[in-house]
Amino acid sequence: MKSAVETLNPTRVRLTVEVPFEELKASLDAAYKKINQQVTVKGFRKGKIPARVIDQRFGRAAVLEEAVNDALPKFYTEAVNEAEINPLGQPEVDITELKDGETLNFTAEVDVRPVIEIPDYSGIEVEVDVIEVSDEDVEKSVEQLRSRFASTSPVERAAAEGDVVTVDLEAKVDGEVLADGVADGVQYTIGSGELLEGIDEAVTGLEAGGEATFTSELKGGSAQGKEAEVTVKVTQVAARELPELDDEFAQMASEFDTLGELRADSRKRLENMKQYDQATQAQERVLEKLLELVEVPIPEKLLEDEVNTRKHNLEHHQLGQMGLDLAKYLEIQGKSAEEFDAETTEQAIKGIKTQFVLDELVSKEKLNVSQEELTEHLMRRAASSGMSPDQFAQAIVEGGQVPMLVGEVARGKALATVVEAATVKDTNGEIVDLGDDEDEAEEAAEASTGDAEGTEKTEA
Repeated sequence: MKSAVETLNPTRVRLTVEVPFEELKASLDAAYKKINQQVTVKGFRKGKIPARVIDQRFGRAAVLEEAVNDALPKFYTEAVNEAEINPLGQPEVDITELKDGETLNFTAEVDVRPVIEIPDYSGIEVEVDVIEVSDEDVEKSVEQLRSRFASTSPVERAAAEGDVVTVDLEAKVDGEVLADGVADGVQYTIGSGELLEGIDEAVTGLEAGGEATFTSELKGGSAQGKEAEVTVKVTQVAARELPELDDEFAQMASEFDTLGELRADSRKRLENMKQYDQATQAQERVLEKLLELVEVPIPEKLLEDEVNTRKHNLEHHQLGQMGLDLAKYLEIQGKSAEEFDAETTEQAIKGIKTQFVLDELVSKEKLNVSQEELTEHLMRRAASSGMSPDQFAQAIVEGGQVPMLVGEVARGKALATVVEAATVKDTNGEIVDLGDDEDEAEEAAEASTGDAEGTEKTEA
């Protein structure tokens, strides 16, 4: 077999392949055997029909077609390996010449990973937010904890903000009560914003037995998105009573003996959260700077597939779970279809570019993924998916997604390598030491590539 490769553009090549006819022998034998099992000819037992009879009765062309279809993937793979290219997706194959007993010639056009030059990235500098936890932040955290231990008791007065009211609701659209528009005994904290828009104003000032009507857009149910006339009747008003902020509260709400120790722990937790946010911010900004340094041609077909995948996932998974369609989502977001398409394309380009660049870095820096690193990553992914590690691992193996998982870890290590070489300062001008934790790098890399993981799955 002879093959040659022609570069059509930085992301697409054409392979020209010449196959001597004798190399089709195994596929021809398989074709005759297959046809033998599928047809019957009077005078011959099934499976024992001679090749010459098959040629006479069904045509040599049918045999050749079967043989070529069987052999093409093997010859294509050999040509790809010989040319040392990294194909993306399925090739467009065209048989240019097929002479029985002489030769098989074909071409295959396919998208390929572009050749990427990674420049010196040691000069990257980024600025991140300083870690500051104020006394107000601490008090807010303690108050949130305090509110979780609040109790309620019925009161005989008008409802006010912060009170918990028990209400009966009835929603009408076009004067008709909805089948799923009636709810009794609903508890609602005034000011929480957890029910319908307009309910706070309607129930504030009402005592038990009071009733009001207001108009609101329904958030769910059979008439979701429609304007409804909602009647609300208050059956009980209860005041929330917060526990005293003292050592007794600290002992009840935590493992600490004093309120001072509880506040100190709250401060430490907030500092850890801000430190995590700072590290994530650094990863994202370093990645942005790295992408600015590298020219990456984007394969058109790959980009088209990526955009379609992102749209499909949004419409049929994320929005479906929320009970929304794309039109309603765009209305809520205040975006036109054109703006949405442009944003999706921009995100897809960034995802593909990120994966290409980080994969090249993995190769350049000769980064490997250990079993321990893969296991740790699997545990994190399982936790975020709501599955047990065993369930998640089984799903990954059965879906053939282990290489994808390895790629995620490797790209995280590649980004961590760049971050380690970069200069990171906070807004006070102080150098930030991000330590040696690669977790945030993996998450930043995953967030940027998104559905571009599909590029791995489609490679030959």
